[in-house]
Amino acid sequence: MTKTMENKTAAITGAASGIGLACAKILIEEGAKVVLIDRAEDRLNLLCNELGENAKPLVLDLLNGPQVSGMLPLIEDLVGPLDIFHANAGAYVGGAAAEGNPDDWDRMLNLNINASFRCVQAVLPAMIARKTGDVIFTSSISGVVPVVWEPIYTASKFAVQAFLHATRRQVSEHGIRMGAVLPGPVVTALLDDWPKEKMDEALANGSLMQPREVAEAVLFMLTRPRGVVIRDLVILPNSVDL
Repeated sequence: MTKTMENKTAAITGAASGIGLACAKILIEEGAKVVLIDRAEDRLNLLCNELGENAKPLVLDLLNGPQVSGMLPLIEDLVGPLDIFHANAGAYVGGAAAEGNPDDWDRMLNLNINASFRCVQAVLPAMIARKTGDVIFTSSISGVVPVVWEPIYTASKFAVQAFLHATRRQVSEHGIRMGAVLPGPVVTALLDDWPKEKMDEALANGSLMQPREVAEAVLFMLTRPRGVVIRDLVILPNSVDL
């Protein structure tokens, strides 16, 4: 490893599993100090013990607005001024809109949209003051291509894309880069409610990616020269026709 993230600090939401954990691992491998943010306290503590001294746990409920708005001082207490923030946490709801449960939609929309936007608002002022920083969103291919079997999830990711790119244009003059990684289907807990036959078919035909592959794409985004921004990086299994 070339330690491309040495002396960098990062915070990642939804870091106790899936893409968030894979991104934390690769940044730590590259020398960064990383705050893993999640509500799963026991799992966070176990993971950070395994990952070593550059992994710091921060237990937060992202649906608790005051906790989220007050998280930056807690992050800085653990690793110092923040260089990288990855708004990764999210939920998934698929299925036909006419048959859905709006209560399930509300929770997903609050996490995918409101919580992620509030997280970014919490960290941006300090980055603006320091004239540097990177903000990454875990978006989705469904944020640019409406997916017929997941209209509510698709809508949440379209909202992420709109917020990201409007805000990116506001903060670029301050030396801040903002971008999104937009994966296709990834083997994570978000797909737990996929029908079994759909999951079995996807695994059999190679149309699912592993979280590490997404983490490698995120690392690529973060290691570009400061004058270059990867604003959207779509990553798909080769067999997915989108």
